[in-house]
Amino acid sequence: MAHKAGFVNIIGNPNVGKSTLMNAFVGEKLSIITSKAQTTRHRILGIVNGEDFQVILSDTPGIIKPAYDLQQSMMDFVKSAFEDADILVYMVEIGEQELKDEAFFNKITNATIPVLLLLNKIDISNQGVLEEQVAHWTAKVPNAEIYPISALQGFNVAEVFSRVVELLPESPAFYPKDTLTDKPERFFVNEIIREKILMHYKKEIPYSVEIDTEEFFEDEEIIRMRSIIMVERETQKGIIIGHKGAALKRVGVEARKDLEKFFGKQVHLELYVKVNKNWRNSAQQLKRFGYNKK
Repeated sequence: MAHKAGFVNIIGNPNVGKSTLMNAFVGEKLSIITSKAQTTRHRILGIVNGEDFQVILSDTPGIIKPAYDLQQSMMDFVKSAFEDADILVYMVEIGEQELKDEAFFNKITNATIPVLLLLNKIDISNQGVLEEQVAHWTAKVPNAEIYPISALQGFNVAEVFSRVVELLPESPAFYPKDTLTDKPERFFVNEIIREKILMHYKKEIPYSVEIDTEEFFEDEEIIRMRSIIMVERETQKGIIIGHKGAALKRVGVEARKDLEKFFGKQVHLELYVKVNKNWRNSAQQLKRFGYNKK
């Protein structure tokens, strides 16, 4: 039997459930998931290997109109996902009518590769609304195969994945067969800490934060890591730390529990907060944090 392999790129508006779907496909929590928009900032690859196939899934940031340099870099990741895709997965949710960027939408409707349009969150809808939405999207994206799914509940997820495997081009594997992702371990440390900040802080705070894991030492029984939470202003530093350090402690405790699950061993995590003024609009800082590759 011939071997298949290819890039399957998942795109859509913020909060549509792209990360939930990718994690369901991969069987691991690679992309962080919160109820806030712009949770995913990078392009993250998740790799699923079978005996005769390799699916390289790409979770990209939700499509937005950029307001500052960081968001522009996030949209550059989305553009790159169009360029190397063998299969495009366009996710929408019940009630959604259009993509937030017309140029991206035109790329989808004019795509020469297979397009799967996944109508997500059908578990919070009803049959009448679902039928209306299927008709709406069939007319809007006539080149797409449409699948109603619930990424959270797992409904139709296995069927979509089987279809993805069917559509893969014949190719040798792009990555070693034991590879789960293209990202290094420190990336996931940073993302897990950032997820806790997204969960526990409001307004602009989560979007002004970047994590830098400066130390990562792994012994046989324990991993010791030290991570810096970068903020843009002194006032944000005080909010992150909280009264007598309570808020920062909560982030550390919850992140450590998730890190121990992720790495399968004991974790010692030290967290510090530093001010890094205007990092979201600094080309040098964005490059340092892996956003701006130019």
